[in-house]
Amino acid sequence: MDFGPYLLLASLEGAVQSAVLALTAVGLSLVFGTMRVVNVAHGEFFMLGAVLAWWVTTFVGLHPAVGFIVALVVAPLAAGVIAAAADLTVLKRLKYDPESTIVATIGILYIIQQVVLMTYGPDARPVQAPFSHRFYTPWFGYSSYKLFVIGMAILLLLGVWALMAKTRIGLILRATQLDREMAQAFGIPVERVYAIVFGLGAALAAMAAVLIVPIQQAHYLMGGDPLLLSFIVVIIGGLGSLMGTVVAAVLIGMSDGIISVFFTPTLAKILATLLVAFVLIFRPNGLFGKRSS
Repeated sequence: MDFGPYLLLASLEGAVQSAVLALTAVGLSLVFGTMRVVNVAHGEFFMLGAVLAWWVTTFVGLHPAVGFIVALVVAPLAAGVIAAAADLTVLKRLKYDPESTIVATIGILYIIQQVVLMTYGPDARPVQAPFSHRFYTPWFGYSSYKLFVIGMAILLLLGVWALMAKTRIGLILRATQLDREMAQAFGIPVERVYAIVFGLGAALAAMAAVLIVPIQQAHYLMGGDPLLLSFIVVIIGGLGSLMGTVVAAVLIGMSDGIISVFFTPTLAKILATLLVAFVLIFRPNGLFGKRSS
């Protein structure tokens, strides 16, 4: 295959990586931007979404498309409810202290991981894609499901933007993000808002996992890479900036996909880490982060 078609194939793979990474990282950025909580357990909610997708599709047992549609609803909802419950029972009692919540979310990480290991097991298990058509270019065939993943991620990200910018709920979230005390003074139930945001962040990560698990496989240790890459994306984009997060996710995802195809995935991770170092040196607030006054 010539260089041009090979680059196109690598770019398509990078676009899939970008789509899933953007969904996962936006959830992490939303939690930090609103709550000022660094959710170290975010990758485990991603993993939980993949494992729940396998459980749901296995339990439904009908056509793969039916099981996938059910998983697309059930897995993010279940992950969101679990995350909201963790917020109300653990983080709320710690009064969202930054240091304490880091330790607490590490504990949540290990609890989720070990519960999944005891119930799901250590094996990686595939989830069948809802459809397996391929479209063909003059140079190669490509999975139409991967294009579906890109399209779904774009729609979901537009949905998050519309929620934040165009609805009353988004107005409440932005008011809480800007000034928690003032929001409380105006009667906004801040702790309930925090639970919703923490659940929404986990649901977005789980949704990303449901989309990608037919391409990869569900495994109880699969939360590590999404967590690391999400932190890299959020740092580069700017802590709490949803626009910056999406732009950084596209940058990292495309470079990861292209470099992984032409060279090795390890080199892609090394370059992403170096990019974080340069951003921290020259733009400590990230590409789209606001300077603290």
